[in-house]
Amino acid sequence: MVSYDPKDWFVFIFRLQRSDTFRRLLPLLGVMAVYAWGVAWLEIEYWKLGENSHVKNVTVMHTLLGFVISFTLVFRTNTAYERWWEGRKLWGALVNNSRNLAIKLSAILPADHPDRVFFRGTIPAYAQVLKYHLGAEGTRIELFDNLPEEVERDLDKSRHLPNQVAMQLMNRIVQLRKAGVVTDADWLFLNPELQSFTDICGACERIRNTPIPFSYSSFIKKFIFVYVVTLPFGFVFSLGYLVVPIVVFIFYVLASLELIAEEIEEPFGGDENDLPLGKIAHNIRVHIGELI
Repeated sequence: MVSYDPKDWFVFIFRLQRSDTFRRLLPLLGVMAVYAWGVAWLEIEYWKLGENSHVKNVTVMHTLLGFVISFTLVFRTNTAYERWWEGRKLWGALVNNSRNLAIKLSAILPADHPDRVFFRGTIPAYAQVLKYHLGAEGTRIELFDNLPEEVERDLDKSRHLPNQVAMQLMNRIVQLRKAGVVTDADWLFLNPELQSFTDICGACERIRNTPIPFSYSSFIKKFIFVYVVTLPFGFVFSLGYLVVPIVVFIFYVLASLELIAEEIEEPFGGDENDLPLGKIAHNIRVHIGELI
């Protein structure tokens, strides 16, 4: 995720990030400029169509469709941002619940109890394996090199990793309960945080595995394409060759909104605007180490 100062306007305007839509759309912008110039030249120089030509009726179509396409793109962007923000809230809940579980265990377990080491490594391991589980990138070697040895030894790397870590936490607390270290009251005290881990994982999986319906995404792209391709026919006589930069700019705005929505609707990947899951998982490890 990109860190920035929201008050620094000049950085926003003149600096291009790796994920900047202008950089990604540059080849298509060039094609659109050539296309718009070609249409303008044909209508003005070759066909010599008059200003009263029926081609100008296309302007009416764009006036009518302008509201429709803007409403559609606003809905598309809001839906994508809602998915991104929900993912951030879920990982914020994971941070808080990990801290709460560590605080409770630190208060329950004696200061010299050996299981403190286990919980110190296993609680933050859940965030780490969940990050890998949701991400599209990464390797299992990188993942398991950073896990506590005791956690890694008991994991089946071909199965659902977050569930296995949650099971390790549950099994260890059940053992402490049977040994009398954790009382029945303590068990009721700890259970909400243990259950929340799986709830958060399931909610993140819902976001990860349920993209925007294909037909809806495909329709928006086709709508943008047809809208922009027909723009030069309707505005060439009122704008002349100025229609070229104007069409390019309109295409850039509309296509950029769709690209941004595509990037943020799945917030658990490795794009610059995706959630900083690695940093969040690292912070959880640091905080748990301070608490237990």
